[in-house]
Amino acid sequence: MEIHSEEENGVANESQALEQKEKRKGKHDKPKPWDDDPNIDHWKIEKFDPSWNDGGMLEVSSFSTLFPQYREKYLQEAWPMVKSALKEFGVACELNLVEGSMTVSTTRKTRDPYIIIKARDLIKLLSRSLPAPQAIKILDDEMQCDIIKISGMVRNKERFVKRRQHLVGPNSSTLKALEILTGCYILVQGNTVAAMGSFKGLKQVRRIVEECMLNKMHPVYNIKVLMMKKELEKDPALAQENWDRFLPKFKKKNVKQKKVNTKQKKPYTPFPPPQQPSKIDIQLETGEYFLSNKRKSAKIWQEKQEKQAEKTAENKRKREEAFIPPKVYVIIYFAIFSTIHKIYVVRIIL
Repeated sequence: MEIHSEEENGVANESQALEQKEKRKGKHDKPKPWDDDPNIDHWKIEKFDPSWNDGGMLEVSSFSTLFPQYREKYLQEAWPMVKSALKEFGVACELNLVEGSMTVSTTRKTRDPYIIIKARDLIKLLSRSLPAPQAIKILDDEMQCDIIKISGMVRNKERFVKRRQHLVGPNSSTLKALEILTGCYILVQGNTVAAMGSFKGLKQVRRIVEECMLNKMHPVYNIKVLMMKKELEKDPALAQENWDRFLPKFKKKNVKQKKVNTKQKKPYTPFPPPQQPSKIDIQLETGEYFLSNKRKSAKIWQEKQEKQAEKTAENKRKREEAFIPPKVYVIIYFAIFSTIHKIYVVRIIL
């Protein structure tokens, strides 16, 4: 009986401890009535209503960015369109052609506090060669952007250009496929890749670009994986399951390149090559074969001494070259003054 009572006391103490832990929660951790409401979309971004901020902005916020010189002419033509789009949200913009910069800033008419961040993204996209009609779409709440810097991922210039071309593909086919599957607008320009779309699509684009530039996976394989995921999304029965067993798995293979044969082919002859003379044959021709061993060794020693003398003379000449003064041309001018105060100059080069 005593054992049972001790067990019951232990269970009671544990339940009390759990209750105390639950009571220690803050007042904001209490369940809300709208948490489990199926009619509410918690991921939806509601459109900003100007009545939420009638007073406007307390301080002026501004952002500026530089643009390359080749974009100057296009920006000058498209600036009225950009200015009118920002004017609807009460944001002022300035194009400085002397400094090569674009500036956006809030005004008294600005109501949305986040619109200045959107305007900053707009001028960044314009500087990265995006067309103005496409870049203006970033002002929508549903549209986001990401500028991926790819210049520091590859050191070799030729390899960098080759991998960047993998993203574009032949006739931009790879880029178009990525745009359709991710739902993003993608522009590969210079050392950056600019993308516009939803957060989910931008995350996929960044991963694909980094894997391509770091040579981890070719974009074609990523396109195959995205196509499989699109098909699996259509089946509601697989919504809560792991898709790894359905997705293809690619193994990286290092294929060795064939070495280019630099040897030139000799003209074909059906006859075998003539037999080369042996060492003894050469000695017989020169008469060295009939010499005694003493005379042979004396001849070898003499040839060795001659080669050594030539080498010594050459080394001595190289050492003495440092002490030979360079040729200097001294120019002496003689000025002869005549009675008419004319100057005749005679130049002598020594």
